[in-house]
Amino acid sequence: MTKTITTNELAKKIMNQEDTFILDVRNNDAFSDWKIEGKKVESLNEPYFNLMDGVDSITDKLPKDRNVNVICAKGKSSEMVTDMLEEAGYTNAYSLEGGMKGWSEHLEPVKLGDLKDGGAIYQFVRLGKGCLSYFIESNGEAAIVDAARMTESYENFAKERGVKIKHVLDTHLHADHISGGRKLAKNAGGTYYLPSKDAEEVTFNYTSLEEGKTIHVGNTSVTVQPIYSPGHTIGSTSLVVDETYLLTGDTLFVQSIGRPDLAGKAEDWVEDLRSTLYSRYTNLSDDLIVLPAHFSFVEELAEDGSVSARLGDLYQKNTGLQVEDEDKFRKMVTENLPPQPNAYEEIRKTNMGKMNPENEQQRDMEVGPNRCAIG
Repeated sequence: MTKTITTNELAKKIMNQEDTFILDVRNNDAFSDWKIEGKKVESLNEPYFNLMDGVDSITDKLPKDRNVNVICAKGKSSEMVTDMLEEAGYTNAYSLEGGMKGWSEHLEPVKLGDLKDGGAIYQFVRLGKGCLSYFIESNGEAAIVDAARMTESYENFAKERGVKIKHVLDTHLHADHISGGRKLAKNAGGTYYLPSKDAEEVTFNYTSLEEGKTIHVGNTSVTVQPIYSPGHTIGSTSLVVDETYLLTGDTLFVQSIGRPDLAGKAEDWVEDLRSTLYSRYTNLSDDLIVLPAHFSFVEELAEDGSVSARLGDLYQKNTGLQVEDEDKFRKMVTENLPPQPNAYEEIRKTNMGKMNPENEQQRDMEVGPNRCAIG
């Protein structure tokens, strides 16, 4: 029987910053495009076809004193390599169940803090995709922001916490991952919110997420205050939670800023993006804690695995917020952009309700890293 490690077990090792060794047996180009990362992760990439006749060529590169976590695309090739390592005397080799496809789907909740009048806010970290979503609870009710399609994770968490999901919000129409918002709201009997300017082509009913309309969670003073913040999309809307946290969607990240081109509107939306970052956000308190919908670099992870930053600090450290010249800013966000997310057009159509792919197709559509940031 092949020894295996679950995505949950591996995620906890990485979130806890334990020394972790990865043997990735996918092709070199797949590894270069998208891999498992962490502050204390060491990786060796050796394609499976190079190991079909044995593992002798890599044994001198593998640690003797640490587990060897073997990774492939779906968890089959890694089982074979793990068995070969076992036969070669490596009793510390484990195959990752589900491979990179399974890794992409794991969500790890991290508590960010308590709210002023009771309740708490949690960040769900999707390590394999760089996605971040939020669970806000107070007095038996919960609001969930930018939910991934793996809705069971939020539903089970709500059940464990003894709270009812009342509000489900998307800060914008996502292009890099399939939203679980509508499904989650339907299952829970809650309300689904989406900015109306991003919803002109959707095929379903929704409640408009609009500036000036406060959303209450529980019967305490915990509130979610929408702030219109276009740029990444024309409807992008940020949220201020409990006068403490600023949920910025894909408009502002810890080490970068959002890209305006995923709907083919870079030239049209660049001024909106600049206005949001250099005007709307500057009118907010420097002490707000920025909570983005994505992260791009493992350096953004704190010791507990969460991702956040003080707004005032970002204006000192984030280079995307320090380009005073408008022409230079325009060039930065419209030229030399990174590749667009895999299947982003199909993902947008799915999030509009224009497509309804089967679950396995949805998994395939989401394979690969997030690419919502500039640089």
